[in-house]
Formats: sequence, structure tokens, C-alpha cells
Amino acid sequence: MALPVVVGQWFEAKGWTPRRHQLEMLATARRGESALLVAATGAGKTLAGFLPTICELAETPAEGLHTLYVSPLKALAVDVQRNLVGPAEEMGLPIRIETRTGDTPSDRKARQRARPPHILLTTPESLSLLLSYPDSGDMFASLRTIVVDEIHAFAKEKRGDLLSLALARLNALRPGLRRIGLSATIADPDAYRAWLAPAGDIDSITLVQGDPGAEPDLSILIPENKIPWGGHSGRHAAREVMELIGQHKTTLVFCNTRSLAELIFQDLWAVNDEGLPIGIHHGSLAVEARRKVEGAMAAGKLRALVATASLDLGIDWGDIDLVVQMGAPKGSSRLLQRIGRANHRLDEPSKGMIVPGNRFEYLESRAALDAIDDGELDPETFRPGALDVLAQHILGIACAAPFEEQALLAEIQSAAPYSGLKPETFAEILDFIATGGYSLKAYDRFRRLVRDKDGSWRIARPAVALQHRLNAGVIVERPLLEVRFKNGRKLGTIEEGFGSTLAPGDHFFFSGLSLEVERIKDCEVTVRASSKPARIVTYGGQRMSMSTHLANRVRHMLCDRNDWHRFPDDVSEWLEIQSERSVLPEPHQLLVETFAHHGQHFMVAYSFEGWNAHQSLGMLITRRMETAGLKPMGFVANDYGLACYGLEPITDPGALFSPDILEREFIDWVENSYLLKTAFREVAVIGGLVERQHPGKRKTGRQVSFSTDLIYDVLRKYEPEHLLLRAAWDDARGRMTELGRLVRLVDRASATMVHVETGRITPMAVPLMVIVGREALPPGAEADDTLLSQAEELAQAAMRLD
Repeated sequence: MALPVVVGQWFEAKGWTPRRHQLEMLATARRGESALLVAATGAGKTLAGFLPTICELAETPAEGLHTLYVSPLKALAVDVQRNLVGPAEEMGLPIRIETRTGDTPSDRKARQRARPPHILLTTPESLSLLLSYPDSGDMFASLRTIVVDEIHAFAKEKRGDLLSLALARLNALRPGLRRIGLSATIADPDAYRAWLAPAGDIDSITLVQGDPGAEPDLSILIPENKIPWGGHSGRHAAREVMELIGQHKTTLVFCNTRSLAELIFQDLWAVNDEGLPIGIHHGSLAVEARRKVEGAMAAGKLRALVATASLDLGIDWGDIDLVVQMGAPKGSSRLLQRIGRANHRLDEPSKGMIVPGNRFEYLESRAALDAIDDGELDPETFRPGALDVLAQHILGIACAAPFEEQALLAEIQSAAPYSGLKPETFAEILDFIATGGYSLKAYDRFRRLVRDKDGSWRIARPAVALQHRLNAGVIVERPLLEVRFKNGRKLGTIEEGFGSTLAPGDHFFFSGLSLEVERIKDCEVTVRASSKPARIVTYGGQRMSMSTHLANRVRHMLCDRNDWHRFPDDVSEWLEIQSERSVLPEPHQLLVETFAHHGQHFMVAYSFEGWNAHQSLGMLITRRMETAGLKPMGFVANDYGLACYGLEPITDPGALFSPDILEREFIDWVENSYLLKTAFREVAVIGGLVERQHPGKRKTGRQVSFSTDLIYDVLRKYEPEHLLLRAAWDDARGRMTELGRLVRLVDRASATMVHVETGRITPMAVPLMVIVGREALPPGAEADDTLLSQAEELAQAAMRLD
């Protein structure tokens, strides 16, 4: 495949030869075909995605927007711009490359619409907003290609629904638009081809597969060959991780939550005897702080960066030579994605280490490494498109221009997540946007669409478009407070729930600093730097659960003694004594142990269905315990099991797990818990029923919650089948309770439960019992010391063979 002279000369000057898959992507584009590229991290996917654009602009220069690049992360868009501008300048091509995200200044956004760059790098939310303007047809008139990077990060989520709808709209504006998807870690490429294709025409998307890269160099870090009994973060290994940082050029330290990232940063800083430059990066930090850290990493000025999922994807910092995963990885695909940030080159192995926080996490980490060795990635689970996202998109289309109902329905059905959308559901959504629904139609503010005499739909008044653009988006964060120094410098945001626990004089760690609260007013926390001990900021929201296929591997490990020779001595001993004191369940069995401890009666179930499903079941079982007169005191859960405890012995756990628990009791619990209200708050904001912002003014989190709770109560009473209540239920079933895993757990309990009355705590129960102790203690150093001594006491009792 011949390259334009200037492009070929650039490759020669670099001493590079285009890779096979890069040339295949060019050939596919020249045939006018769309493509999905699946290639290993470091294989030059980004260049492969843009090579057709660069070649076309080199051969036939033209004004106007040629290529849209859609990224899941603002940081990735900025990084890609940095990595594209250099080659374009080196080739001498007058290609304008710009980013457009929520962080882009408003004057630049206005200029981009009037005079678009050749290549625009953006996010699904910003693309959706562009499509809401009346001049969107003009802006995209010359568009030839859309590149969707890290497609696996979109397709199964609400952001993917929004992007899929935007693709359908772009296809209506520019028929024949070329679609390119890029990904490194997907188990089912055909599923993503179908998602990317217009009208689900999978054959219109050519699959291009890159050559396999070097096998990753992966290991598990076990300081002194000992693994703690409790914990989930790997904090015990801070000194060893700091030593690794000193031995490598640049290290990326991944944590599964923002709170843990702040905690690990402090732990590392406390043992940073050499004063090495290290930083922290997560989504709650101010954009200025994130850009500063990203720039320092790109310039090679940091020896380590503690990060969360905000840097999971695609960032190309070639000097990273080690990735450390603190705590269990939760999935093989996620681990591969993170490890791929090290030695971002195809022919060099990525080096990564996992630091398990407890013995179950060791088994999960081992399972993840085995899955990667076997080439097994996390399964792909797609779901129908969300109705709240669709309502937002339809209103955005109406803001651009009036639409004809049947034409828009056909366009929406060409988006894969909405291919099964029924006409009656579509009509119901239109009615919701036009009236708010039966219970709300008396209120004029819910009238956002009207039907003209010719049958077309348009916005009810010009202000609707302004309000839509102020409030659009599918990421609904919990109510936030801004954290600032007295001079006005913004450090980032904390959630209102945590902020409500603070008072002047309190200290908390944030942005890698110890901060003292000086004042809390409205939505702002004014702070000053401090050197005193502090609390860690906590964040609500979903926790990452262990994937189902890692759970299956862990179940097999427990009962396969032939596997134990690979484990550290303390893990092997842990399992050996468990088998003598109780039972090691077969993979299809559910082991339930009951025992007394310190005057309370415990029931521990080892179900391996993930934290979210266990939390849901814990709530349901403690309600049943209450009804049965077992006087429950509480429950704790982790990814591996669930422990419920009370004042009376549990002699028949089977009755607590009976399948009818998922019928009326589950529905009653969800409807009367915070779960459905939280889900409704999100869908009400996404669906446009409740607005967070007005010109010059933003509602506080409390105001938004008050508005959504009020509407929720009205709808539940007068219109229980309302569109948004159904959407909230879909979220609660799938995302918040992981109902599918919950159903499997209950089914297994009814068919294969093994109940063992053990007399006292068992080895496998210790990690959960440590959580029971932790929840009974206040935070702080003394609590940490107490927990260590409690864990040792629990372990001694559990490992005793008398």
C-alpha cells in the first residue's frame, strides 16, 4: 500500500516501517470501508486510526472538519492531540488539530463551530452537544471519518448509548460516513462490530487484527512471603512499592478507588526516604492539577504516579517501565489494559506487579494471571439502550431543528442499542418530553416539545435549547463541593456527603496534601495546607466487583489441591486448615458456615458473586432474620462472601436463602431503600426532568435531591409505570444490585448449599470478620493498631486445630 511521499519520508526519518495492521487500515479506508481494529497496547493503534486521515489530507488538502475522534477520557483526547500535532508539523502538513471537551474555553468552542479544525478530538457528551445546534449540519458537512477510541470503554454503558445515537445522527447528516473503532482488550470483536455498524450491518465493518505483542511480565508482590488476613488495598507493602519505584525509571501505581489513591499516595510519601518526585491523579482533582501532572509525566519529571481508572486507557507515556496494581485487579481485561501502560511498545513486554490485600485477593490475583496466560478476557455483556439517554438525545435533536416522528424513529433504530425500540415506547418518550407524563402535565415547565400542525415536533420555546445545553450529559456525579485555597485556587471536588461531616479545624487528605478546613459556605470548602494527620476523603457510588470468570477460577482453586504448590506457604496452610476445620466447597456448591463469636452468632456464605450482589443479599437476609426473630445486628460483605450476625443462633440458613426472596421481598426492599431514589435521581437528571443548572446559577446537590425526591414520591403514588421509574428500575436491577449474579447465588443456595456448624471462626471467615471489627471502630492510627491485633487474635482462633 503506497503512502503519500511526505508520509513515507516521515516514517523513513523516524527509522520506522508501517506495521501490517496500519497499512490494512489505510487500504480499508481507500476502499471506502469502515473498520474495527483490535491490536495490542503499544501496536500504534492511534496512528493506524488516523493514518487514512493524514494520507487523505496530504494528498487532497481541504478546509473543514475531516475527522472526529471520540475518546472516553478528556485526558486521552489531550494526550492524542499532543501525539498528533508533532507528526503533522514534522510532515509539514497544515492540519489543524484541536480538542473539545467540557474543559475547553467557551470562545474556542464558538470558533470551532464557525471554523472547524481538520481533526476534532472530543468526548461523547461534547459531540452530543454539537449536534444540538442548528448549524450542526454545516459543521459536519465535510466530515468523512469518525474514530472511536477504546470502544470497549463505551459500548456497554450509557455513554455508549449516547455515542451510538450520535453516530446515527451523523450518518443521517453525512450518509456513508466512515466509522473506525479501536481497542486492545475485547473478548468478542463481532459484538463490537455489530455495535459500531449502522443498522447492525456487521458485514459493513471490516475486522483488522494486529499482530500479538510481547507476553507481559506479570508477578504478585508478597513482602516477606506473607499476606495479611484482612484489608483490600495492599497498603502493607508501601515500603516495598517505594523500593520498586526507586529501581525503575517511571512507575504507574493503579488503585481501584479515588479514596484508596489518596491513601496509597500518603503511605508512599511517608516512606519516600529519597524524596523522589511522585504525584497523584484522579477524576475529582481540578483540571489544572490533572493537566499539570499529565504534563510532568509526559516530560519525564515524575518517578511515580498514583492513579485510578482516570488513566486506565490509552495514555502514551513511553518512559513508564513498571505498573503496580494495588489490591485485586477485578478482571483480566482491566488488568491487561492497566499493565499495557508500561513499555507502551509492541515488541517489549509490559512489566506489572499486583499487590493483594488479603488471602482471597491473592487467589483472585493468581486467577487473573492464569486467565491472561490462557488468553481469557472478561466476557462482554451488552444491554438495550437506556430510555433516559434516549429522551435527552431526542430533545437535543429538536434543539437543532424540528423533526418528523417516523424518520427519527428509523434513525434511532439504526443505532445498535436501540434496534429493538418499539414504536409505542418511542411515542411514550415523546409524550414524556412534551408533557412530563400524566402526573406532571399540568406543570408548564415540563412541556419541552410541541407538535406543529404538519405533524413535526419542535422545542416549545427557545429557552429549552439553552437549558438543554447547560444540563446535557450522562455522567451524574453525586452532589459536589469545591475545595479551594483562600486565594481562590481550586484543588478539586469532594462529595457533599463527605463534606457534611467536616467542620472548621478538621483535617483531610486531598490532592496529595493534608488540608485544614477554614470555612464551609454554600458549595465551597476553603482550606489551607497543613502538616497534621488527616482523614481520607471518601466517595460513594458503585464498587468494582470481581468478574464472573475470575470468580469461577477462584472457586476451582479452592478445591484443587494440585494447584496449591504455587501458593505462598501461608495461603496453602490457610486452605489446608480450612479443609480440616470445615469444608472447601466444590465449584458448584455454596458453603455456609455458622458459629458463635464474642456473644454474637455469625453466618458466613462464600458465594464469590461480587460486592454489589452480596450487599443486596445482606440487606434482604437481615430483614428475614428480623422477621424470624433472630435479632440481626448487621452484615458485612466483600467480593468473596457475606457475613450476617445477630443475637440468636442461625440453625437453618437454607430458609434465609430461599428463592422467593427475589420476588416480593426484593421489590419491597428496592422500592423503600435509597437505591431506587438514587437511580431515579440519575435518570431524572439525564432525562431532563430535573435541571442542575440555570444561567449563572447551579443548584446545590440538596436542591437537586429535594426536587427529584418530590417528583419520585408523586410518580410512585400516581403513575407507578412512568417511563423514568421504569428506567430507574432497570438501573437498580442491573448496575446497583447486579441482579443477575444475585439470582445465580440464590439458585445455587437452593440446590447445592453445604451448611457447616463450625463451633468457632474458621480460616476463610477471617477476612470478613476483620471487616466486622473495622466497622465497629473509629478511623485513625489507633484504630489501625487495634485492627492489627484483632486480626491476629481472629487468625489464632481460626487456625487452631483442637
